[in-house]
Amino acid sequence: MGMLSLPGFLSCGKKKDFSLSNEKHASGSDENAERGNWSSKGDYLLSMVGYAVGLGNVWRFPYLTYQNGGGAFLIPYTLMLALAGLPLFFMECSLGQFASLGPISVWRILPLFQGVGITMVIISTFVAIYYNVIIAYALYYLFASFQKVLPWSDCFSWADEFCSKTRLVSDCNATLDGEIIHANYSFMTNNNLTCMNGTMNYKPAQFPSEQYWNKVTLQRSSGLDETGNIVWYLALCLLLSWMIIAAALFKGIKSSGKVVYFTALFPYVILLILLVRGATLEGARDGIEYYIGRQSNITKLMEAEVWKDAATQIFYSLSVAWGGLVALSSYNKFHNNCYSDAILVCVTNCVTSIFAGFAIFSILGHMAFVSERPVSEVVDSGFDLAFVAYPEALSKLPVSPLWSFLFFFMLLLLGLDSQFATIETITTTIHDIYPEVMKKLRIPVTLGVCVLLFFLGLICVTQAGIYWVNLIDHFCAGWGILIAAVLEIIGIVYIYGGNRFIEDIEMMIGKKSYLFWLWWRMCWFFITPVLLMAILIWSLVTFSTPTYGSVLYPTWGTAVGWCMIIFCVIWIPIIAIQKIVKAEGNLCQRIISCCRPAANWGPYLECHRGERYSHVVDPKKEKEHEIPTVSGFVY
Repeated sequence: MGMLSLPGFLSCGKKKDFSLSNEKHASGSDENAERGNWSSKGDYLLSMVGYAVGLGNVWRFPYLTYQNGGGAFLIPYTLMLALAGLPLFFMECSLGQFASLGPISVWRILPLFQGVGITMVIISTFVAIYYNVIIAYALYYLFASFQKVLPWSDCFSWADEFCSKTRLVSDCNATLDGEIIHANYSFMTNNNLTCMNGTMNYKPAQFPSEQYWNKVTLQRSSGLDETGNIVWYLALCLLLSWMIIAAALFKGIKSSGKVVYFTALFPYVILLILLVRGATLEGARDGIEYYIGRQSNITKLMEAEVWKDAATQIFYSLSVAWGGLVALSSYNKFHNNCYSDAILVCVTNCVTSIFAGFAIFSILGHMAFVSERPVSEVVDSGFDLAFVAYPEALSKLPVSPLWSFLFFFMLLLLGLDSQFATIETITTTIHDIYPEVMKKLRIPVTLGVCVLLFFLGLICVTQAGIYWVNLIDHFCAGWGILIAAVLEIIGIVYIYGGNRFIEDIEMMIGKKSYLFWLWWRMCWFFITPVLLMAILIWSLVTFSTPTYGSVLYPTWGTAVGWCMIIFCVIWIPIIAIQKIVKAEGNLCQRIISCCRPAANWGPYLECHRGERYSHVVDPKKEKEHEIPTVSGFVY
């Protein structure tokens, strides 16, 4: 289709040569002059990989594998990738690329469900607040690694009487004159007696890394009730992390697309270095055997919990239903092959998780060997793995500051990548609502978002900050995302129409055979929605009051968590009611009209609309919130 000169319509700017695999104008001028496009395919793919591959790949997946049958866990993990993760990932990438719109505006496809997009953006905002605090933790440990002796390698002045590098035996059983006696350990040593295996009781003790994390890094209070003061050095690290993000995003995707060449690729170099170093250490084999399993426990696959863990990990690891995939894909050129992109990014994400497990467990195995403990006692997940167990293991290596620096630098880069996309989701939403403002004031708006989120995050760097981080993660990053995902797939497949959506995708990647779409139809129409509903119901049924370690949250803390999740999802019914009220006709007609695409739904550029969307109203003239009536919509 040649260049169009119809007044008021956006055009492609140049003749489009239809291609499935390569972009003809990747390095040329933007196809979409108003919104902009990725400078190259590499910018987009690395941004997507950076968004999907995050901290969870390093500190959660390896632990789940170890806990759920070793190598056998890869079976449900791979199945859940194919049945739940990849179908949603492909759907969101296709949706964003087809309309060239962010997670809220893209719901022109189904105005009744526009609240789902708002929910996604609000949850992403909450997550951006606490996720950057985790990046601040990594920055603090990164700076702390610039010392000849790591500050958590021993019990220094900040430690209390419970701090110990080794486990101290309190009492045990031994044989004396042919009789088994039970006595304290000092009696045993004074009488040259040897404790019997399996009878030793240990004094309560904490390793230096654990006390350093709680007493020095966090200055942790007794609970959510005791807010305490702002920990100034964490606040400075938080400020620095927001400054890095603002600098990387000051030109939007044009600047962040270049930064990710380093931030997305270098963590793999560090992982490889850590794996090579870990594999050469004594005890590494024990750690890896705990990870994959000397003999994978196939019987674990009979437990429902294993399948639930696999589905949940895939779902959160790929970052579906957060809005970020739609936002990043919206800057693609229309004929980009989003199908191959989705498969490539998903496979890369899963391979990274497995690869990271070897790097993590090889060094944890060495720690267990040095401290003469079973691997099961040094393995942990989440914060305890990243800031207690692994730092403790690194402190036992020669040239420990170097390995510590590399590890926390890797965490920093993994966190920044994901944060880039999360903030881009927010700014893309603002751009779609106020395009003229963002054209002139992109830098001030981006800076303003970062400043606002920095101040909102200060509560998370108080002495009770870790409790707030854990609370937001427990509520906002859980059910809200599941609810959004379930409604997203139901709305697009069952209301908009799965077959119609497939036709939209074929406008971008070309006509495909019935057999090609058979798998995707099976997943989108039945398997994926059922799996998501099962995970959501399971999560609600097994809900437990949030805790941080042994610390219980007060009732008001749990109430705040519920208020946060309600604030995230309440927009779904509110916007639906608003749309119905503004529509015309009786109640039934209003609901039907709100379940039809808006008059301005379709490809963003006029030259891509073809005959199917020749009726589309000029986006510049049609206000997004207007809903077409039954008689006013053209099929």
